[in-house]
Amino acid sequence: MLNLRPYKKCDANTVLSWIKDELTFRRWSADRFENYPISADELNDHYESQDNNDGYFPMIAYNEEGVVGHILMRFIDEEKKVLRFGFVIVDDSKRGKGYGKQLMEISLKYAKEILHVDKVSIGVFEDNLPAKKCYLSIGFKETGEIVNLKVAEYDWNIIEMEI
Repeated sequence: MLNLRPYKKCDANTVLSWIKDELTFRRWSADRFENYPISADELNDHYESQDNNDGYFPMIAYNEEGVVGHILMRFIDEEKKVLRFGFVIVDDSKRGKGYGKQLMEISLKYAKEILHVDKVSIGVFEDNLPAKKCYLSIGFKETGEIVNLKVAEYDWNIIEMEI
């Protein structure tokens, strides 16, 4: 069983150790910044700069074995009723074992019970079929909107989903 807790500075190296290169890093996150930080210091600086914004929640999923995954949650409306999930990653060594689904389920529970949101949105790369299957299995539906992004010299299609 996974639990969620707020991201801590000491998590940066663990989170970044799951990422092989910038292309993979960007590929696992449909929510991107123009120049997303990729070093531990840059990641911590970026998250720290968001501390004054109560609509921004970098979270860590963990169990008795340790840190398992990461999810970034942020409000995308002024009324704080719509939450966006982004930068969803699971430790490479734990993929295919149901941790991604557990991470999403516990995050949805947090969104509904703690943050009291009406809707959660997420973007998934068109070619990331395991993630898409996971999101569909817990109740996300495709909105019909596809966003095309050019990232690291490649064109990517992002399928928008919500629950």
